[in-house]
Amino acid sequence: MNSNPGLIRRIFSASWRVVDTSRKLVVNLIFLAIIIAIIGIISSDDTQVTVPENSALVLNLRGDLVEQKVAIDPMDALFNEALGQKEERPELLVSNVLSAIEHAKNDDRIKLLVLKLDQLGRGGLSKLQDIGQALNDFKGADKHVIALGDSYSQGQYYLASYADEIWLDPKGYLLLDGFGRYQLYFKSALEKLAISPHIFRVGTYKSAVEPYIRDDMSEEAKAANQLWLNDLWQEYKKDVAKERGFETTNFDENIESLLTKFSEANGSFAEYAKQNQWVDSLKTRDEMVNDLMSRVGKNASGEYFKHINYKSYLKAIKPPFPLDTNGSDKVAVVVAKGTILNGNQSPGTIGGDSTAKLLKRARFDKQVKAVVLRVDSPGGSAYASEIIRQEVELLKQAGKPVVASMGSVAASGGYWISASADKIVASPTTITGSIGIFGMFMTLENTLGKLGIHTDGVGTTDIAGFGVTRPLSKGMSKLFQLSINRGYEDFISLVAENRAMTKQQVDKVAQGRVWSGIKAQELGLVDELGSLDEAVNIAADLAKLDDYEQVLIERELSPQDLFWQNLVDSSAFVAEKIGYEYQSSSPIAHMGQARQIVQKVIDEVKQLEQFNDPQGIYSFCLTCEVN
Repeated sequence: MNSNPGLIRRIFSASWRVVDTSRKLVVNLIFLAIIIAIIGIISSDDTQVTVPENSALVLNLRGDLVEQKVAIDPMDALFNEALGQKEERPELLVSNVLSAIEHAKNDDRIKLLVLKLDQLGRGGLSKLQDIGQALNDFKGADKHVIALGDSYSQGQYYLASYADEIWLDPKGYLLLDGFGRYQLYFKSALEKLAISPHIFRVGTYKSAVEPYIRDDMSEEAKAANQLWLNDLWQEYKKDVAKERGFETTNFDENIESLLTKFSEANGSFAEYAKQNQWVDSLKTRDEMVNDLMSRVGKNASGEYFKHINYKSYLKAIKPPFPLDTNGSDKVAVVVAKGTILNGNQSPGTIGGDSTAKLLKRARFDKQVKAVVLRVDSPGGSAYASEIIRQEVELLKQAGKPVVASMGSVAASGGYWISASADKIVASPTTITGSIGIFGMFMTLENTLGKLGIHTDGVGTTDIAGFGVTRPLSKGMSKLFQLSINRGYEDFISLVAENRAMTKQQVDKVAQGRVWSGIKAQELGLVDELGSLDEAVNIAADLAKLDDYEQVLIERELSPQDLFWQNLVDSSAFVAEKIGYEYQSSSPIAHMGQARQIVQKVIDEVKQLEQFNDPQGIYSFCLTCEVN
């Protein structure tokens, strides 16, 4: 019996279309049901945000402190919230935290502030200092701050030190181990894999490429890193000692002193912290709750103290949609956060084109009279950095002063985009400088050869067929080094022209060397030390503004984007309202050590993969991260 292949195909094709359409219909119906359920819960009276009278604001901060969040697809975020999935690396906007504390200071319903920091992740010291200053302002309004926790990391403890009282669980953990910079090195691994790294750089201290050509940190890199790490550690000790009311000598920096005190505390980290004046009281969780109930009263259930948490309070004080601004003069803030890459990039990463467009918007906005470029970046693409810097020059030509405000890191390309500003303002703990250039790529001719794969052929020029499967010729190597040399010359010339220095003076403090904000000011690379607010005030003064409004210029969201964003925010609030709360003690608390090492290797490889400078020339500071 003969079959009809065409008929069978049509039957299967029709059947699949029915199945596929049904599948899409079911998925869409489920999604629609989730949306309707969330909207229904949000609109119900039970989930409206109310701030209880005479209550505590609990700053239960979860995630890394950032100047700008990495863009996340709102649909993915909504499903994650609906299904109770944790973000892999949650983020907290510093501006939101500052706004909540500032608002609570003048909110008669808030009697005290509770710092619950066990889920707070990474955050540069400059960001912690800004929040600490806001906490001091809060206390200045005759209000109380209490920090409580099962344990404190070093960053968490820095914020806790601003509290009037610090409570720790009797079985808790606290150990201040100082700052360090330790990283992985891959030279031997590359040799075993027969991968040939080709490195081109200028700068004695340009150590961004060292992990690929060494198995250890060079003496020059150690000396440079030790200097800025010491500066940051001194700032940390000075601030904590001031807030806790003891001397900076009360830090156990050698193991002998630590062991002596730890023995006196009978091997208890909590007792050691109490005896060393790190904390004020050792309390169990139940004792903490009872103490807080005695201060602000009980909540409706009578099982907990009267409070409102951070996310709920933020929702109560922030409008769901941006308010129309009036016609007053404005100082615009443009945030440049993350690695600098070529082209258009999503928020959380600096794009040469996308960040330049934000600056261009400020240039053509008649109400904007001055601009603050808030930089929190270790650098990246030299070409993209120059595209952004050119837009800074155009702003100045348009008669609009530009102030670069450096956050936790403004190094390499981060310094490049800041160099042309009328004024550069850094935090004392900003990691900056790293004025240097490098290029790098790998060739795999030996790796492929071990597998029996070889490349051969002919070309019409000496450079035909250049690629990763062939060895790099001496001529091409010299060509790339000449290009890197020119890039370094451009960099130091740019700095010299804008900082009223000679190229020789710049070269002396450049060479890829990293500096703290304090040292950078002494060396002339920075004009003043201060916060973002102080940078805004300086920009207003340069523009001769007495009455002005501060505005943030960021990627414009469509009404649809705003709807989804607010739905995501509301779903997160609903999750907390109905009792769902993340329980991990930190974003990576349950990640095993082996997994952390593997993840670190993956992160460093991914960092290399995202580099996309059209000429392969980078101004990037790999060492600008504190362990």
